Amino acid sequence: MSSSIPDPRVAVVVVAAGSGTRLGAALPKAFVALAGRTLLERSLDAVHGMAEPAQTIVVAPAERVPEAQALADAALGGSARLDVVAGGDTRQRSVAAGLAVLAPTVEVVLVHDAARALTPSSLFDAVVSAVRAAGHGVIPGLPVSDTIKRVSRDGAVHETVDRSELSAIQTPQGFPRDQLLAAYAAAERDETDDAGLVAAAGHPVAVVPGDAHAFKITTPWDLRRAEELLGAPGASAASGAPRIGFGSDTHAFDAGAELWLAGLHWPGEKGLAGHSDGDAVAHAIVDALLSAAGLGDIGSVFGTGDPRFADARGAVFLAETRRLVEAAGYRIGNVSVQIIGNRPIFSPRRAEAQEALSAVLGAPVSVSATTTDRLGFTGRGEGVAALATGLLLPR
Repeated sequence: MSSSIPDPRVAVVVVAAGSGTRLGAALPKAFVALAGRTLLERSLDAVHGMAEPAQTIVVAPAERVPEAQALADAALGGSARLDVVAGGDTRQRSVAAGLAVLAPTVEVVLVHDAARALTPSSLFDAVVSAVRAAGHGVIPGLPVSDTIKRVSRDGAVHETVDRSELSAIQTPQGFPRDQLLAAYAAAERDETDDAGLVAAAGHPVAVVPGDAHAFKITTPWDLRRAEELLGAPGASAASGAPRIGFGSDTHAFDAGAELWLAGLHWPGEKGLAGHSDGDAVAHAIVDALLSAAGLGDIGSVFGTGDPRFADARGAVFLAETRRLVEAAGYRIGNVSVQIIGNRPIFSPRRAEAQEALSAVLGAPVSVSATTTDRLGFTGRGEGVAALATGLLLPR
């Protein structure tokens, strides 16, 4: 167990103890390879990408605990508190084994199936936020699009079910710690998921929008679908070659706005005009990474017409860009960015900025600053420009 995060408020129990019988594999499902990496590793990538560092608890088959430990250590890179425990003979008992090692400071617990290996970090973050806001269990789900019939064992159709009241439930499922532990303590039978257990104990559970990428890999067809998603046009890392991208951004000063630059707030400085917070450094990095992955640019991916990103901080764009790049089959090697402008005076906060940006991207970020000797719009103090280069490596 590592403890580089001494006081986590969130824990994620990753259930990786399933047999994988329906997948037709000769080994447990979580240890099956998907485009060169196990389902467990890909699930842990999403946990690693969460906005808030979490205690990560991996529940694995007893005979594969050492292997799971090695995979988890590599995926998380020592950036999270990690526990790997042996599971039980049912999913419910496996989750219970994970709950037994919760850190005392944890307040919100997420339970996630490793078989949902392409679930984005943003869904984990959304569930955590919703649990805190609601004070009870929250589960992600998607509307059911197919017509649903209730049939008997002999195949006879009895009725058509109103699908407007149905939702296809996914993971991670999130709960206040006390409610989940109480539900497990009071359990009298196995339920199909943790939400069922919590609801049976009398606690409310609400559904929030899920994500199409959070589908469960259960059959060989599901595995092929996941492989196709990872190898989609513009998102292929099959060549195994590193990819380099370049990005730039420019914003004029706006005396009526607060300055956010390089992921930091600069009190007392004139802000930058823009649809979001105008963080030219963050936006240049986004363009560099998207171009390296062949995913377009910040305008095509985010767009100034999207109200979700109005006044959004640069960290929001960086976190989503990281998710897109990783879903495309890459990991960020490093980023280099240069600020061009007379203000703010950057050097006193260089280390702070690099630390903040590196934390969001999960990779080293170096930031430098220069002026243009009073030449051009930056030299006249009209705004700030940023140039960025990003290196992507195949996962």
